[in-house]
Parts: sequence; C-alpha cells; structure tokens
Amino acid sequence: MKNISKLLISTFAALFIFSGSANAHVTVKPSSSAPEAWETYTLKVPVEKETATTKVTLKIPEGITFESYQPVPGWKVTTEGNKEGHVKTVTWEATDEGIAAGQFQQFLFVAQNPKEETNVAWDAFQYYEDGEIVEWSGDESSNLPHSVTEISVASKANTGSEGHSHAEKSDHAASNSADSSKDSAKTEDDSNETLIITLAGISLILSIVALLAALRKSKK
Repeated sequence: MKNISKLLISTFAALFIFSGSANAHVTVKPSSSAPEAWETYTLKVPVEKETATTKVTLKIPEGITFESYQPVPGWKVTTEGNKEGHVKTVTWEATDEGIAAGQFQQFLFVAQNPKEETNVAWDAFQYYEDGEIVEWSGDESSNLPHSVTEISVASKANTGSEGHSHAEKSDHAASNSADSSKDSAKTEDDSNETLIITLAGISLILSIVALLAALRKSKK
C-alpha cells in the first residue's frame, strides 16, 4: 500500500505542476479583431518562477500602430521607434518589487490594426529578478509560444466592432477597456477550467488502473 500511496501522490503532483505551467504563458488579448479597428489590447504577465518579474518588453507586430498605454502604479513605460516614428517596442519596468511569485499583472494599451486581413504575432520578453530572460516568441506548438491575433472581417461581423477615427479612439478605448479585460479573463478562465478538469479525469483513470494492478499483484 505504501507504493500505491507514493504513486498517487506523484500522479497528482505532476497534474498540478502541469496545469500550473500551462496557465503561465504571457499573452496578448483579444485573439481576434477587425481590420483598421482601434483595439484595446491586454498584455497579461503571470510569474512561473519563485522569483519576481521586474520587466517586460513587447514587440509591436508589423502593421500594428501603437498609440497609447494605460499607466500602472509601480511601473514605468518606455517606447522605442523606427526612423518613421512608429513605435516598435514597448517596455514596462518595475519601479518597486515587480510581479511576485504566484501573481500576475495586466498592462493595457491602444493600437490600430492593419487594413488587410492577417495574423499578427506578439513577441514578448519576460525579465526575472535573478537575471533570466524568457522569450515568448515561438509558434503555437512550442514551449514558449507568442500570442497571435487574427485580424479578420469575420471578427468585425461577430463582435460588431467598427474602425474608429483618430479623434474617436480615446473614447473608444476608455469605454471598452474594462469590458475587454473581463471578456479576456473569462475566456481564459473557461479554457483553464476545461484543461484542469480534463487532466484531473486522466489522472483519476491512471490512478485507478495503477491501484487495480497493484491489488492484483498483491493477491498473487
């Protein structure tokens, strides 16, 4: 029975470690938006280590026009642009302790989408207090995937979002900022809950199989 107990403990420990790492990606939401729309994007930065995250740099994808950001207490923001004056990278750096283990932070910014339908990839670089830099720049199948936003007319039809003029974008961002964050969090929470339930079911089945096998062996 001692071996069975060890097996069950190991199985459930692996389950929670896996589910925790699956939820620890740096993401940019929403995952779909309309062409030319002024969108309020949310950069979510969780901490997957036992040391704090002190800085995050986000590369602005080709075709996306960065406009403004929402200030966050305890963080300073710097931008770097190209010769044409377009912002290419945005960096949030902690002026205090940063994001501690077991916590996450969200950073909101407004940007205009490309005119044409396309997929834009958000490469992000997460800096830890111990000096490690995690590059979220791989494809969806990699261990460190970047977020992708689908720019499509279908998204416009489904959400009713419209392109906004330069003069209207600030009001649009202010009115939709909270809703965008809530929708993004709800979608991600639903996905995480489904994953955890699935993994829990698999773990339970494996544990039962192992228990039955051990009982049969003990009877022999």
